[in-house]
Amino acid sequence: MMIFSCSSKENNELDHLVFRYNEHKNIGSLDPAFSKDLADIWATHQLFNGLVQMDDQLNVKPCIAKKWTITDSAKTYTFTLRKDVYFHKHNLFGKDSTRTTTASDFEYSFNRLRDNTIASPGSWVLNKVEDFSAINDSTFQIRLKQPFPAFLGLLTMKYCSVVPKEIVEHYGNDFRSNPIGTGPFKFKRWEENLKLVFRRNNHYFETDDKGQQLPYLEAIAITFLPDKQSEFLQFAQGNIDFVSGLDGSYKDEILTAEGKLRTNYAEDVKMIRGPYLNTEYLAFFMETDVNTIKSLKLRKAINVGFDRSKMMTYLRNGIGIPANGGFIPKGLPGFDASIGYTYQPDLAKQLVSEFKAETGINQPEITLTTTSNYLSFCEFIQRELQKTGLLVNVDVIPPSSLKDSKANGQLDFFRASWIADYPDAENYLSLYYSKNFAPNGPNYTHFKNEVFDRMYEAAYLETDPDLRAQLYTKMDALIMDSAPIVPLFYDEVVRFTRKHVNGLGINATNLLELKSVRKSN
Repeated sequence: MMIFSCSSKENNELDHLVFRYNEHKNIGSLDPAFSKDLADIWATHQLFNGLVQMDDQLNVKPCIAKKWTITDSAKTYTFTLRKDVYFHKHNLFGKDSTRTTTASDFEYSFNRLRDNTIASPGSWVLNKVEDFSAINDSTFQIRLKQPFPAFLGLLTMKYCSVVPKEIVEHYGNDFRSNPIGTGPFKFKRWEENLKLVFRRNNHYFETDDKGQQLPYLEAIAITFLPDKQSEFLQFAQGNIDFVSGLDGSYKDEILTAEGKLRTNYAEDVKMIRGPYLNTEYLAFFMETDVNTIKSLKLRKAINVGFDRSKMMTYLRNGIGIPANGGFIPKGLPGFDASIGYTYQPDLAKQLVSEFKAETGINQPEITLTTTSNYLSFCEFIQRELQKTGLLVNVDVIPPSSLKDSKANGQLDFFRASWIADYPDAENYLSLYYSKNFAPNGPNYTHFKNEVFDRMYEAAYLETDPDLRAQLYTKMDALIMDSAPIVPLFYDEVVRFTRKHVNGLGINATNLLELKSVRKSN
């Protein structure tokens, strides 16, 4: 249709049927087994489904599995599948034909996820799984090695999507650019670095509350302009339908310092914002020999030595929640706003003075490593901490270098962030479990505490959600007392859309859900 070659008049008439957005980070693969980055997840989410899905309130809901039971002391999950779910049409199913999805397809998809030759970055999702099997065409069973309360949340990840064996084996590695799934949209065309087009799946199985088949849109068109400033310009000109996030290149253009839409945008644009399961923080490498890093007093001085609220107002236009709690972000069970650090400049100066007296170091010094995107935050903290008597040097390196260096313990003090893989606080606390030391796990600080480890392991066996949340809070409080990190802020999802776009909701995992979106003329 209009996506390819038609007149301007036809474009205008059909514009309300196409949702357009830009992906400045590009897309690496449309194979769900490789959906690691948000850019890939947004795209594959339109094409593929799994057993279960998550709603905007982070509740796990049925998807291809219409129901399930949990037995055997919470170790066995038995899923009953719908019988009306079809893969997108492909000639390998028969000329211009399709076929239904069965439990055997999930067995194949999960085995593929585990296959070392595939090397999926999502293979860890099945680490706690003992085995799985198709009992019959409509029954799929998973047995865990031990109870894991967050397991259903794990299954909502795109890694766990169902794929058809005959299509995957036909294309091999090229399945990344020839995806066939069951999702609300089907793959149409991909010119890498230029444009990606999806079309409506007319055989999609989900309906809205009134029984109308989803999706409402006829197509999705994705462009790949490489920077956020160009992306925002396209949005301002009406060429794309939404932008996500608040980038420094345009934050003052669209928002006031108080975080409100400026008058020249308020008439045509709406802003949607809400909690995001993302904690931005500074981290210390706890196995270092550097005195300033090893000192608990200096680590605490840094935590109380700058005003997080002031930082958010001036550098983020009020978007984001100052992290005066622990590492667990607001919005998850286990969050407690009282266990972290608040701005106490006098205490910070006292702690720095005590460090000087105890060590004989007249000018304590520390180097903070960051990327250019967060330089303004680090310079703000640098200026604030200099008032306490602590000299902070800021070192800026490329994102790829920061990623590799922090994984291999080559940085003593660095900026980091953690976005939830699944909506359970265990995901955040796994960064401080001693068996997860990087590079073999996400414990980049190499924090180690036997009491923490015992509570972390106990949380796996606790089936009562309230008691588990209490354990999470205790673990978070222990981390903050040891101060291997400096929480900066809990991020918020911010989306700017045209007012003629309806049904584009928001969720704490920043998942882009387009099956319920409508555009008015």
